[in-house]
Amino acid sequence: MTIKFAVVGTGWVAGEYLKAINGHPQAEIYGVVSRNRDHAQHLIARLGIQTRIFDSYEQAVKDPQVDAVVLCSTPDVRAEQTILAAQHGKHLVIEKPMAMDRESLWAMAQALEENPVTTVVSFVLRWNPAFNTIKSLIDDDALGRVFMAQIDYWHHIGPHYDQYRWSSKKELGVSSMLSAGCHAVDAVRYFAGDVEEVTAYSCSTWSHSEYEFDPNAIAIFKLKNGGIAKVSSSLECKTPYKFNIHLLGEKGSVMNNQLFTHKLPGQTDYATIPTILPDSGDVTHHPFVQEIEDFVEAILGGRQSRCDFFDAFKSMEVCFAIDESAATGNKITLPLSG
Repeated sequence: MTIKFAVVGTGWVAGEYLKAINGHPQAEIYGVVSRNRDHAQHLIARLGIQTRIFDSYEQAVKDPQVDAVVLCSTPDVRAEQTILAAQHGKHLVIEKPMAMDRESLWAMAQALEENPVTTVVSFVLRWNPAFNTIKSLIDDDALGRVFMAQIDYWHHIGPHYDQYRWSSKKELGVSSMLSAGCHAVDAVRYFAGDVEEVTAYSCSTWSHSEYEFDPNAIAIFKLKNGGIAKVSSSLECKTPYKFNIHLLGEKGSVMNNQLFTHKLPGQTDYATIPTILPDSGDVTHHPFVQEIEDFVEAILGGRQSRCDFFDAFKSMEVCFAIDESAATGNKITLPLSG
C-alpha cells in the first residue's frame, strides 16, 4: 500500500517534508497546496518532483485519492484545517504550534475524537539521535526517576530567518513558548513525564525589540512524578543556537551527551556519548525523514505515532499555562479546564 500525501505550504519546512515523503518507498507526493502557483511550481521543480498543485485546501482534503495531509501552513489556520481533514478521514501531520489558543486546541481534540485518524505532531526532536539515546537510557532504568529536568531553547530568531516576518508578530507568533520554546516543554514531558503546576515569567530583551511579545520566558514546573523542572526560551539572545538538556535522576544523570549512571559501576566522572545533539547544526537534528517513517508505519500498522495529537495536546496545554502564568502572575494548575 502507498500513502498519498498532500503537503500544505511551500516554505522551508514544507520542502523538508516533500523530500522526506519523496524518499519513502511506501509514500507518494500526490499534491502541493498553495495559493501561489508560481511559487509552488518553483519549489517542486527545484526538488525534482512532479506532482499536481491544489489552489485550495478544501480541494485537496475532498479529493478521495489523498490519504494524508501535512500542515505546514501558518498556525492561525491549523485548527480549522485539522478539523476539516479529520471530517474527511485524512491522516494528519501537524506542525507546531498546533493551535493559537486553548479553545482552538480543544476544538481540534473534539474533531479527532469524533473522527479518529492517525496523527503525528512535529515536535521533531523526538526523533533526534540524542533524544533517542536519552529516552532509551531512561527506559533501561539508567537514570531512575527523573526528579529534576532543566531544558533550554536559546535561538536568535531575527530578520535573517524568513519566519521572522510573521513569527515576531503577536498575531502569529503569540509568545516565546508557542513560537519555538514549545520544543523544550515537550522535551520535559518526554523525559520526565506530565506537568501538574506551572509558574512563569517573561521579559523583553531591550526597549527597541521588534518582537510584539516578550521573546524571553522561564517557567518552573511541578511534575506529576513528584519532581520539578525548568524550561527557558529566548529568541533574541546573543548566542549560537543552544538546546540544553540537563536531567537528574535517582540512579543517574544526563548533561546533553554526557552520562553518569549506576549502570557503569566504578564510574568517577561523566562519560561522553558520541551522538547528534539538537543544536549540533547537523541536518539530522531536524529528522523529518524519521518522523515520516514513523507516521507511515503507524498508518499501515494501525498504531499511534511517537508523538500523536493527544500526546502533543498535553505539551500545548503546558505552553498555554506558561503564557497565562506570565501574563497574570498566577500559578496555573493542569490540566486546564475545558
